[in-house]
Amino acid sequence: MVESKDIRFMKLALELAEKGNGFVNPNPLVGAVIVKNGKIIGQGFHEFYGGPHAEINALYSLVNAKGATLYVTLEPCSHHGKTPPCTDRIIAEKISRVVIGIKDPNPLVNGKGIKKLKRAGIRVESGILKNEIQKLNEIYIKYIREKRPFCVLKTAMTMDGKISTFNGESRWISNEKSRKFVHELRHRYSAIMVGVNTIIKDDPELTDRSDHGRIKHPVRIVVDSHGRTPAGSKVFDTKLAPTWFAVTNKTGQKFIDLAKNQGCEVIICPDKNQKVNLGFLSERLGEKGIDSILIEGGSTLNFSAIEEGIVDKVYSFISPKLLGGEKALTPVGGKGISTIDQAITLNIDKITHFDEDLLIESYIIKS
Repeated sequence: MVESKDIRFMKLALELAEKGNGFVNPNPLVGAVIVKNGKIIGQGFHEFYGGPHAEINALYSLVNAKGATLYVTLEPCSHHGKTPPCTDRIIAEKISRVVIGIKDPNPLVNGKGIKKLKRAGIRVESGILKNEIQKLNEIYIKYIREKRPFCVLKTAMTMDGKISTFNGESRWISNEKSRKFVHELRHRYSAIMVGVNTIIKDDPELTDRSDHGRIKHPVRIVVDSHGRTPAGSKVFDTKLAPTWFAVTNKTGQKFIDLAKNQGCEVIICPDKNQKVNLGFLSERLGEKGIDSILIEGGSTLNFSAIEEGIVDKVYSFISPKLLGGEKALTPVGGKGISTIDQAITLNIDKITHFDEDLLIESYIIKS
């Protein structure tokens, strides 16, 4: 039977799980709290990919967990992976009750950990704060089920929907707090994707400059259908961060050799309308362990990603400015959609203020 204290302790486990954001990909975010006689005697979270799981970190310094209750956001694993099964350790420690947030969607675990604990005589409750924990692990859940990355489209625009002036000036539309949060997003996702026009125009580094003590730069993915990235571009500096170029089978060997000689990886994709087939690219990136992508592209790449159906979530920063201009770009360009009834629809999830800027978080409604 679930009690109010169970919700309180699971909220703490959820807060702990969030601390692993950006460090555990493609593993899930997991937090654990151990309670005995009403007091917290252990807590931990999954800190980095390949490291001990949350339950093991919570048990690390305990002498006697016999009879305690373990609160864990995700079903404990019951198989040998990079670490031994957590269920074996829980049983060995004689924990008497385990409260679980959600089942692990990984087929290697899904329900098996719960069954193993129950067979050992441990009481198991599940489904506590289910919705909150599923949202925290939306990247992991999609990736483990579909083997494709969770894709987020980030845009910054004025109140009249412009991403630059008519002559191409775009720095800075959003304010400093908004830009700081973008680096939080870069920290959270495994890769950043941009189009070659962004590289030519801005020559960005595309690195994580958030303040987390431990830096883990995302993989920089440049969609460059015809190998037009200038030779001196910052993305060629692979000592700074890894760079992968997505090109088509029509790209010249000269550019491919240049990229590889600079230490970059080149993914050759079939072309679709003379551009990189983003559906194919998404599948290949999933095979290479990329569980999530932050798309920071221009209007052409943004439309292509939406049209190809790879976008799951949209972050729209809106600044209270007006630019006007028939030729000023909007966040989503490309060919566009011909009829209103074919419009891509979104479900608004959250609205946040960054001083005068607004951030609207939405999910693509997929048919």
